[in-house]
Amino acid sequence: MEVLKTALLEMCRKRGDSSFCPSEVARQLYPEDWRNFMDEILAEAMKLYRSGEIRITQSGKNIDPHQEVKGPIRISKPK
Repeated sequence: MEVLKTALLEMCRKRGDSSFCPSEVARQLYPEDWRNFMDEILAEAMKLYRSGEIRITQSGKNIDPHQEVKGPIRISKPK
């Protein structure tokens, strides 16, 4: 979804070298019911990660792009 892609990339731009939680994007777009949109945010983030447009880490290490994400992740610009 183009709106989610734009929001994720814009958050990366705003944060510079700092990482962020995907829920921050969901809360910005959908403040009242952001939890309902987390699956879509994560799916779009994984597309962007697989294409090299963003970086996704867990405990400071890049996640496996072919595995389902479990647990908290952080998003940032690619290095």
